[in-house]
Amino acid sequence: MRLRNLLYPVLGSLFATFFVLPAATHAQATATIRGTLTDPSGAAVTEATIAAQSLDSSAPIIKTRSGPDGSFLLTLVPGRYRISIHHRSFTPVERDIALVDAETKTWDVRLTLERMSSTVVVTDTAQATTAETAPNLVDVITKQEIDERQEILLSGLLASEQGTSFSRLGPGGGVTSFFLDGGNSNYTKFLVDGTPVNEPGGDIDLSSFTIENVDKIEIVHGATSALYGSDAMDGVVQIFTHRGATSTPQLTLDGDGGTFGTGHGGGQLSGLLGAFDYSVGGGYVASNGQGPDDFFRDATQSGNFGWKFTDHDSLRLSIRNSASDAGQPGQTLLGFTNPIQSSALHDFSSNANWSFDTGEHWHTQLTGYESRFHLFGVFAPGQFGNFVDNFNRAGFDGQATYSFHNGAFTAGYMSEVETGSQNHRDNQAGYAEVRYQFSRRFTATAGARGEDNASFGTRVVPRVGGSYALRYGSGFWGATRLRASYGLGIKEPNFSQSFSNDPCFPGNPNLRPERSATFDAGVEQLLASDRVRLSVTYFHNEFYDIVSFQGGDVTFACEFGTGTYFNTDKARAFGSNSSIEIKAARWLNVSGNYTYDDSKVLKSPNAFDPALVPGNRLLKRPLNSGNLIFSAHKRGVSVNLIGSYVGRRTDSDFDGLGITSDPGYFRLDLATIVPLRYGLSATAHFGNLLDRHYQEAVGYPALGYNYRLGLKYVWGGER
Repeated sequence: MRLRNLLYPVLGSLFATFFVLPAATHAQATATIRGTLTDPSGAAVTEATIAAQSLDSSAPIIKTRSGPDGSFLLTLVPGRYRISIHHRSFTPVERDIALVDAETKTWDVRLTLERMSSTVVVTDTAQATTAETAPNLVDVITKQEIDERQEILLSGLLASEQGTSFSRLGPGGGVTSFFLDGGNSNYTKFLVDGTPVNEPGGDIDLSSFTIENVDKIEIVHGATSALYGSDAMDGVVQIFTHRGATSTPQLTLDGDGGTFGTGHGGGQLSGLLGAFDYSVGGGYVASNGQGPDDFFRDATQSGNFGWKFTDHDSLRLSIRNSASDAGQPGQTLLGFTNPIQSSALHDFSSNANWSFDTGEHWHTQLTGYESRFHLFGVFAPGQFGNFVDNFNRAGFDGQATYSFHNGAFTAGYMSEVETGSQNHRDNQAGYAEVRYQFSRRFTATAGARGEDNASFGTRVVPRVGGSYALRYGSGFWGATRLRASYGLGIKEPNFSQSFSNDPCFPGNPNLRPERSATFDAGVEQLLASDRVRLSVTYFHNEFYDIVSFQGGDVTFACEFGTGTYFNTDKARAFGSNSSIEIKAARWLNVSGNYTYDDSKVLKSPNAFDPALVPGNRLLKRPLNSGNLIFSAHKRGVSVNLIGSYVGRRTDSDFDGLGITSDPGYFRLDLATIVPLRYGLSATAHFGNLLDRHYQEAVGYPALGYNYRLGLKYVWGGER
């Protein structure tokens, strides 16, 4: 008995020594890092990846994700670690942390939205936001899509997006007009790194706009004059140029050539030098075209430079310059040709931005910008057959944002000077926007702008919108999100309409702005573990006070008659934009869209052509259009097959021949990239594979089957 009583304590001591104490010691040898991730407004950031990599050993990386409230927790062995935070919508963050036994460290991080991410929308609201909470329908064309599609011109990329249509007066270098959701071609505001590049009055010609140095394109649907003022009647398109992001410089060179004597080449150099990031690029394209006097040449240079004083104080300068010339043979399909007609365009834009924080809640941006447009046209031999047009926009925009928990308030002031054709217009505006996340599910935005224009005086335009997460889910039936927005838009008259000093066709200084009221409501549904995304958006757009020309009698002094401009016309457009994205396999993505656009002329007392009378659909805007894109990636090879359908459109020959529409058409394009060795890739682009003969404007033939074959070289960078 005594032996047993003595044996038990001894065995217990041995057990504790060899098993319990090491386990207890091991359990105590831990440390903890905890924190909460928030966005710039203080709202929780969920599903971010937090990774800890040991700096003392080769132990595996330990990862976790932030929860619904943005919180995270990492339990680690004491030591030194590099902690990184990654989320597809935010700029990555890293920090080195040393931990001792039983220590708990707190690291709360306010993340910064990554403006170039495909899941971040910069243009829709005063401050960048995630795509899920944007109140308007926004389409994003990513850098990967831009690279893989191998289009030379911006119009080629925009043509495959929902709600868009084009009118091209010839296959290369002909005036190219853009239409969005039933609006006129001067109802969409175009920005390049924040600089408006429309002419005064909203007109813009995309015939020579190449995609050199372009990394991202955003298309915002709906009136956004509350934020951007005149021209943003039915939407905004913003083009973002490349920014250097690698400590090792990256050099990209590409060149190709093919049918119709077409040659194209370009280059880009970018990188980081400490606090300085840089990107410079340029390209040249030339083509003989498919007919007489159908040549096209363009040279484009672009630069984007940034200096970061601190993480919250930076300067940025963006510059873009383009010069082109093209033959303009006219409506060759109707037998009307002009073998000497040509045009030369010169476009320039620049933007200087100072962005800084003052304290935890205040963010300020000061921006100065300028854009210039010069057109020289030759229509007939001699001095009187020439046409010259010059426009310049220069402005300042100051904007301050106060961020509070789950929201932000922005106020700004804009001053702009427009000059051209010996005319001058001074404009200024004040605007404000509030954005608030009422709950994890519901985010609302409201704003207004007071625009003081030298032509039409002062107008106030509001806008409201919101997004609501109806449900969160995974598996087959995923998340469901609703969105809706309503806004008013305005557009100033162009210089000819307001200031023309022609005694026979004088301008009307009393013109009111053209106006729009747009409403859209949509739903987005994720399916099959987020491998399928469906989106359907209904839109209803009304357009008022559209300017038209009222002609008068022929007089002795005015042999071609007299007349001036008045706010007389009214139109509407309603329909839907639908899209689908399917991750069919690891190597195959399928995306498609369909637009139903029922537009109608409601009032046009001064219609000068049968196609413009009330009851007709608006010119150049098809009732039905759609696109289907197959994108395959296998062992570094990429193949993109793009099918596009454009239905019949109301149009006119404007020569009294009685042609009132353009037939519908279908075209197929193919682009592929095949990696070789040493940074080289072979590229190929095949346009109009089926060699369809069609026209995008009456009498102007589209380019037939064409191809370009070439090489691309990439050196450096961090791939």
